[in-house]
Amino acid sequence: MWIRNGKNSFQVHSGCCTEDRFKEEKERKQGEQLRDNCCNSGSEKSQGMLALSISPNRRYLAISETVQEKPAITIYELSSIPCRKRKVLNNFDFQVQKFISMAFSPDSKYLLAQTSPPESNLVYWLWEKQKVMAIVRIDTQNNPVYQVSFSPQDNTQVCVTGNGMFKLLRFAEGTLKQTNFQRGEPQNYLAHTWVADDKIVVGTDTGKLFLFESGDQRWETSIMVKEPTDGSKSLDVIQESESLIEFPPVSSPLPSYEQMVAASSHSQMSMPQVFAIAAYSKGFACSAGPGRVLLFEKMEEKDFYRESREIRIPVDPQSNDPSQSDKQDVLCLCFSPSEETLVASTSKNQLYSITMSLTEISKGEPAHFEYLMYPLHSAPITGLATCIRKPFIATCSLDRSIRLWNYETNTLELFKEYQEEAYSISLHPSGHFIVVGFADKLRLMNLLIDDIRSFKEYSVRGCGECSFSNGGHLFAAVNGNVIHVYTTTSLENISSLKGHTGKILREISAFDVTYTAIVISHSGRMMFVGTSVGTIRAMKYPLPLQKEFNEYQAHAGPITKMLLTFDDQFLLTAAEDGCLFTWKVFDKDGRGIKREREVGFAEEVLVTKTDMEEKAQVMLELKTRVEELKMENEYQLRLKDMNYSEKIKELTDKFIQEMESLKTKNQVLRTEKEKQDVYHHEHIEDLLDKQSRELQEMECCNNQKLLLEYEKYQELQLKSQRMQEEYEKQLRDNDETKSQALEELTEFYEAKLQEKTTLLEEAQEDVRQQLREFEETKKQIEEDEDREIQDIKTKYEKKLRDEKESNLRLKGETGIMRKKFSSLQKEIEERTNDIETLKGEQMKLQGVIKSLEKDIQGLKREIQERDETIQDKEKRIYDLKKKNQELGKFKFVLDYKIKELKKQIEPRENEIRVMKEQIQEMEAELENFHKQNTQLELNITELWQKLRATDQEMRRERQKERDLEALVKRFKTDLHNCVAYIQEPRLLKEKVRGLFEKYVQRADMVEIAGLNTDLQQEYARQREHLERNLATLKKKVVKEGELHRTDYVRIMQENVSLIKEINELRRELKFTRSQVYDLEAALKLTKKVRPQEVSETEPSRDMLSTAPTARLNEQEETGRIIEMQRLEIQRLRDQIQEQEQVTGFHTLAGVRLPSLSNSEVDLEVKTN
Repeated sequence: MWIRNGKNSFQVHSGCCTEDRFKEEKERKQGEQLRDNCCNSGSEKSQGMLALSISPNRRYLAISETVQEKPAITIYELSSIPCRKRKVLNNFDFQVQKFISMAFSPDSKYLLAQTSPPESNLVYWLWEKQKVMAIVRIDTQNNPVYQVSFSPQDNTQVCVTGNGMFKLLRFAEGTLKQTNFQRGEPQNYLAHTWVADDKIVVGTDTGKLFLFESGDQRWETSIMVKEPTDGSKSLDVIQESESLIEFPPVSSPLPSYEQMVAASSHSQMSMPQVFAIAAYSKGFACSAGPGRVLLFEKMEEKDFYRESREIRIPVDPQSNDPSQSDKQDVLCLCFSPSEETLVASTSKNQLYSITMSLTEISKGEPAHFEYLMYPLHSAPITGLATCIRKPFIATCSLDRSIRLWNYETNTLELFKEYQEEAYSISLHPSGHFIVVGFADKLRLMNLLIDDIRSFKEYSVRGCGECSFSNGGHLFAAVNGNVIHVYTTTSLENISSLKGHTGKILREISAFDVTYTAIVISHSGRMMFVGTSVGTIRAMKYPLPLQKEFNEYQAHAGPITKMLLTFDDQFLLTAAEDGCLFTWKVFDKDGRGIKREREVGFAEEVLVTKTDMEEKAQVMLELKTRVEELKMENEYQLRLKDMNYSEKIKELTDKFIQEMESLKTKNQVLRTEKEKQDVYHHEHIEDLLDKQSRELQEMECCNNQKLLLEYEKYQELQLKSQRMQEEYEKQLRDNDETKSQALEELTEFYEAKLQEKTTLLEEAQEDVRQQLREFEETKKQIEEDEDREIQDIKTKYEKKLRDEKESNLRLKGETGIMRKKFSSLQKEIEERTNDIETLKGEQMKLQGVIKSLEKDIQGLKREIQERDETIQDKEKRIYDLKKKNQELGKFKFVLDYKIKELKKQIEPRENEIRVMKEQIQEMEAELENFHKQNTQLELNITELWQKLRATDQEMRRERQKERDLEALVKRFKTDLHNCVAYIQEPRLLKEKVRGLFEKYVQRADMVEIAGLNTDLQQEYARQREHLERNLATLKKKVVKEGELHRTDYVRIMQENVSLIKEINELRRELKFTRSQVYDLEAALKLTKKVRPQEVSETEPSRDMLSTAPTARLNEQEETGRIIEMQRLEIQRLRDQIQEQEQVTGFHTLAGVRLPSLSNSEVDLEVKTN
């Protein structure tokens, strides 16, 4: 027969993991007491696992083992399913007893391993090639080393901590060199973690935490012992989690609890010892004494850390001493990759977890851990039992606890601790009773739904074995060499058996081991034996004479108990390492053992009458409470509906008034706009007339200029022809000199080429000699490589033989798996059809969920507002309840009177019935109105929020405008001061540059400060609803404003450009007139003036005299126009400010009127 470790292997010891959880169990383990054997059994003939380490990329797992009293490191590849061995490091060129700590490098290529004293060597491996890169001795005084680790970003940076040592080493040039020097008194450094590239937090056995940066101490703090308050001691029971949570990865194991306690025995017992530290994004977590973990967060301004949260191990009410159940030292801490979960292992071999969000919720009070899966055994298991009618396994242990497991669901059903140690246990075939042999008594107990209660005790001390009969009507207990037999009906001792008279039929050798447990199948065809080294042997029955059995590595200690289930499907084993394993039994063909009859397990449980009565009473009380709450909620909803209806009326009236005011304002703006359009059209026509006149004058002047320029062009053309003839002569002379120089150069370089060819021939001969030498060296290297290849070939042929043997074994297993696969494939096809139908339903449900989530978000906002009103209204409800009591008394009197009056009002009962029907219809209408009111309330809250946001934005914009006005005033004063230096260009340039540096950057800063995208987005969202209601008005106003402003800006820009052109033309006129006067003086025409010319020049002088007056009139007109434009701009700005105060109207932020400063300055210069 073959047995395989199934999925239902209970992790009763913190150092054991199952096959399915082999990849998930990546928590750091430590110490000699750690016996970590998984379902893959580690290596063959493994005597225990000492340390674990997982790579940062979570692909490889390194395990330190002792195989046949020799150390070995096995590296598994976790990405393959199931995980397979990648490398085994077992051939060492240095002395080593065991590896106590390991760590992978950040890129997972290198492995760091620390050996135990007295060697204390630190080994730096390139593990894929099994190459030792460096080795160094860490300590020469046999002090224990607890932890080694890599820097999270640097492969060459290494940290080592231990008793009296904190060392930083760097790998360089094939060696590990220490880079720090210890200062001050040596401490017993128990744990460390990297919080940054060059920062390490280290904890000691005296409760101190140190922060080192590049080997120098930067920060120090001491952890104080805090006793838990009474409130924390009286916490409710934390229920066990039945879900299997994945263990988070960590980089390096920690030392054993016993090793650290022995090393720190000289320290004070009152000081908390920091056994574990784990880093996360906000800071780090560390153990701080028994049952206590502290979270430290980094301070924003400094590089120091402060204590932010406290987490405690909860009190266990099932313990025999609940006050001491939380006094467990936390030995290891791990964060999940997403930092959502913190996992802790303790000195009592328990695993706890907590979600980090719970630590943030608890304000001021310490948070509490929960069991990761369920509470585990912390001592050797002494008893093991199973039953027929239920899938239960009962265990008892030297930790004074009894636990009931379910091997179908892989959960813990019940557990309880007692004052005495339990040595044996047996389950009744029905699964409702157990017999337990304690140190002082034998107890018969009931298994209730949530408790284990004893109902009969027998004075049998130190009962090593006990068992129910197959029918369950009898049970036997061992006391020394006497077996007592009791009946379960009358609970009396019916007989006692003493001594054994049987003979030994056959004796078989155990082959170098000691058999510690044995079990025979119910079919009588197979037998399983447990050994002292933790292995299981499967044999045929009757026993063969030769060595014919299959051996499986299981436990890390002697097996104490073995059992087969009633149907021979599962083998149960328990050992001194505190582990309980369940194995699946198969035949040679890989098929499971067939059951004789398929009978389902019973689901009945025992419950006491008092418990049922208490639960029924609680249910009645809860029902009454629910009814009362319904009545209260209905009454409160009615009151709210009344209040909200009043508010809705008020709001509607307000909005109607605002709409009317906006309409009136809009009409006023339209009339003003029409007036402005008329004015601007007239002004544009005047400007166009002026422009046409000036253009005609410019054309006359330009024609005269063109004639002068044409005469100059003809003169220059003659000069260019002469110059071209001179340059052609020079080019002919240069060509002749160039041909002579080329001939001389060709002769010189031909001589040099002959010399170089001779040198090349000599170099080629040297190259040939070097090639011959290279071929000879190449032949020698190839011969050496052939020898090495043959040696490697022999090694790998041996490995191939071993792998072929393993392949033959695997082929047998694949045949078994194929048969299973065919049966499973049929089930998969059926399941796929079900999955497709479920997927369709799931898609529908996801759509519903998304819509509901949106509704929930809106309702949450409404709930927050309603909670505030509820508090005020509860006071009113209290007063109204008092009035209701008084009215109830008054109602009783009135009811009596009403009964008498009803006799008199019999003819009107028909009318009352008709009125009741009308009332019912009205109530239905009221419900519809209530629904409409709730929807309106939501709309109103949204509108109020948007109104508040708009008011805040208006205030900000006004403040910004005030700041800008102040800045403009300052700029005007400074500019006025600069005008004083207008005659001194250098000083004026410096002053203008100073103004630029002073005001331009500030203006940019004001604009940058004003632009806050987040606020604008939030404002846009809140403004949507109001904009929809006022969409018609806004669109009209915005469109008209845009058209008006674009036209206005365009006209202003054209005016400015025209004014610039006019100024340039005037300058050209001045320049031409000065040239004319110069030419007249040169020709001396002014002295020889003819009478005819005088008569012709007089009107020109008159024109010159009249020109200044006309020019003055034009300047006055332009000045008047500019003043009118300024007044118009000021009036428009005032209107814009008034419109901005109205909600829902906003100016165009992107349009800016051009400044008239340039045109004004030009006009002032002209007038001067």
